Amino acid sequence: MPPKLTFKASGKVLLSGEYLVMDGALALGLPLNIGQRMSIVEGSGSEIIWQSHRPNGDVWFSGKFDLFGFDPIKTSDSDLAQRLKEIFEAAVRLNSDFLSKWRKYRVDTYLDFEPEWGLGSSSTLISCLAEWADVDPFDLMEHTFGGSGYDVACAKAPGPVYYQLDDEGYMIEPADFNPSFSDHLYLVYTGKKQNSREQLEQYHGKEVSEQDIDDISAITRSLCSIDDLHSFNELIADHERIISSILNIAPIKKQSFSDYWGEIKSLGAWGGDFILASSDRSAEETRSYFNQKGFDVFFSYEELAIAGAPVGQTNL
Repeated sequence: MPPKLTFKASGKVLLSGEYLVMDGALALGLPLNIGQRMSIVEGSGSEIIWQSHRPNGDVWFSGKFDLFGFDPIKTSDSDLAQRLKEIFEAAVRLNSDFLSKWRKYRVDTYLDFEPEWGLGSSSTLISCLAEWADVDPFDLMEHTFGGSGYDVACAKAPGPVYYQLDDEGYMIEPADFNPSFSDHLYLVYTGKKQNSREQLEQYHGKEVSEQDIDDISAITRSLCSIDDLHSFNELIADHERIISSILNIAPIKKQSFSDYWGEIKSLGAWGGDFILASSDRSAEETRSYFNQKGFDVFFSYEELAIAGAPVGQTNL
């Protein structure tokens, strides 16, 4: 039996700092206890056989790649195959020994969530592949998907993290976000996967002040220091107001949930993927509200989030 390699990475949501993280705002990233696993089996040959599996085991992408130039020989999705080719090429540029031996590689990836949900199908892939290639995942992300990199930071983090970009690179620190009211928080899928690269391109050119960056950073810090739901609601409402003003887009609550009794915040790119909903009513009543609106993918915060150890006991 040939040796089998296995790698794992956590999914993510961005609780605070969306968009402005690119301009130096302090962001709060939350790793999830669902993610992606990658297994690799080597054999004789000179090709890469790739299959990506949904949570139910169904294959949602398959491809066969030539090992010499990583060109797709056969694939179920030419766009995704081209993206994988670019990732292979970038990994080899970062580590020339990677895939340098003539082998047949059977690669299977297994997502714990649907790829459309926007919980990190790309960042978990980059994390796993970077570990396989023995390269820095941030470098690999920069040479492929781009973005702030907070999702790569979450991929291996044991708990919530502060993430910030500066002139010298990035800062990652453990964040003590483990709210006592976590049983009043929910994650709801809106049914629209956002393309993060396209959203960031639209964001560039928007007028962002130093005050905006400072205000978002202050909200990020405050989220980890308050201990009541009312204060939390005020903070996320302020955060939505600031981003709404910059993007000139109405907050998701105003657009679609104006009759909701709690607060709602976009998680990441606005207009799609998951939202965070706070509620002082029962889980059953909260779930019923969103179900009646047509949103059936509904999780409690405690189902998905990795709480992590208290700050001072965690090493990244």
